[in-house]
Amino acid sequence: MGFSETITSKDKANRIAVKLTAKGEQFVLRGHPWVFSKSITKINHMAKTGDLAIIFSQNKNKVIGLGLYDAQSPIRIKMLHYGSNNEVINESFFKRRIEDAYQKRLPLLKTNTNSYRFLFGENDGFPGLIADVYAQVLVVKLYSEIWLTYLEMILQNLKRLSKTQCIVIRLSRKLQHSKANKFVDGEVVYGTLEHEDVEFVEHGVKFSANVIQGHKTGYFLDHRANRKQVGEWSKGKTVLDVFCYTGGFSVHALINGATEVTSLDISKQALKAAQCNASLNSYSGEHKIIVGDAFQELNNLIKVGKTFDVVVIDPPSFAKQHTEIELAKKKYAQLAQLGEKLTAKSGLLVLASCSSRVLAQTFFDINKQVLSSTSRTFELIAKTEHDIDHPIGFPEGVYLKCAYYRFKD
Repeated sequence: MGFSETITSKDKANRIAVKLTAKGEQFVLRGHPWVFSKSITKINHMAKTGDLAIIFSQNKNKVIGLGLYDAQSPIRIKMLHYGSNNEVINESFFKRRIEDAYQKRLPLLKTNTNSYRFLFGENDGFPGLIADVYAQVLVVKLYSEIWLTYLEMILQNLKRLSKTQCIVIRLSRKLQHSKANKFVDGEVVYGTLEHEDVEFVEHGVKFSANVIQGHKTGYFLDHRANRKQVGEWSKGKTVLDVFCYTGGFSVHALINGATEVTSLDISKQALKAAQCNASLNSYSGEHKIIVGDAFQELNNLIKVGKTFDVVVIDPPSFAKQHTEIELAKKKYAQLAQLGEKLTAKSGLLVLASCSSRVLAQTFFDINKQVLSSTSRTFELIAKTEHDIDHPIGFPEGVYLKCAYYRFKD
């Protein structure tokens, strides 16, 4: 079936035939999950959000992929399948995808952990959709209208495998104002939620996530392995957790025997949550709180000569747009400088970035350049990425990078 003959019957009106520029076609052939509007050269009829886009090659009228059309986004087509159109996009298709994703998480679920990212957007073949599990609660966050048609069948399969008893829908800001969307952000669509703060376990440490009002789905699961590692290296140490949010690193350090942990964040609400998370566990060390801008407060600590055995600096993304990359690099350099000054003799400095537009090697090079400019010798003892429930399916899917620097004073 050629491009001009594609899908004209009434019962298949939700399917559209699409041709791309040569560059756009090459991106699809290499397995890239996004097709931007500027790459589309021809569509066989009026396209609507949620339509199944059948992408044809330029010259041979050969199907090279399938995706969902999003008229509301510059990423006009979110890819679902690559190759011929023998694949049918239906419940069986999504069921297989969800089962594949679940298999990847099984090693994590064999640990004392009942919280994980079930679906990681494009990396698991669900562009614009995130699903996180917190104990018996499944939280699904939608970033695009393309999933509204398929949501019921996706939720059923997620619930079946996760064995969760409650499902909460979270919406991006754009979807909250969408006329096509019938959900309310934080709506419980299945089961009963007794309290919006849901307790869960991460490698034996207790936490809670506000699944109704919390940022994203309520908690950041991607740093789980790093939190565990920092905790194990904090016994008998003093620890500074910068941009601590709800205290992930802080709580792991306390539970593992840190003598003193200082949690620093600009948000009073986040710090209150950090204190609550710590209180869910038993610990003997002292937990201190600093509310304020990280750059200013770090300078204040330096001025009074304060140092810590372990310093963790995990800021939010500094480069949400391409134009912010250079400024982000400068901020990472500043934080490396401040962190070095606050790290005690023979101490450990942990530097992290979640800015996908700042490449991992660039981030590591910035840290090396800054630390090498001091009089202190150091050793890079580890580099890490996301935990296993955040698999990497394409180059841009890599965003989290973390490095551990041990000073040799």
